[in-house]
Amino acid sequence: MKITEPPRPPEQRKADLLDRLEREIDIWAATADGAGVPCLVPLWFVWHEEAVWLCTRPNNPTGRNLRNGRRTRLAFGDTRDVVLIDGEVETFAAPEVPRAAAEAFRAKTGWDPREDDASYAFFRVRPHAVQAWCEVHELPRRHLMRDGAWVI
Repeated sequence: MKITEPPRPPEQRKADLLDRLEREIDIWAATADGAGVPCLVPLWFVWHEEAVWLCTRPNNPTGRNLRNGRRTRLAFGDTRDVVLIDGEVETFAAPEVPRAAAEAFRAKTGWDPREDDASYAFFRVRPHAVQAWCEVHELPRRHLMRDGAWVI
């Protein structure tokens, strides 16, 4: 999108966001430890039942931060098509993850962490705020979700 094009209406931004959640494989996950030390990593994900599902080792910095901090900010990598998702995190050990979520993750990524020799945990991120914009002219009305409810 170019700045000379008219801004997308919020309904189009939401449709574009949902499309991106379906087709993208990687999402940036930002976390911090108890001392406030930040950690930013790309993770595979799946959008399933109105939540982003991530998977990583439970005792690496990201896994610990997701589990202990219970909050994250997620983002896609393109700086000209910004999506920011702030959410609350719930942790599931691999044997405890809802089957439908684990199967959706496997279908999208081709990997089933439940079958891996190493220990993995799943993290469900329920969005409470979502912003999406392309370029500065879309900054107004960039909030698509507030307090866990779509504002569109």
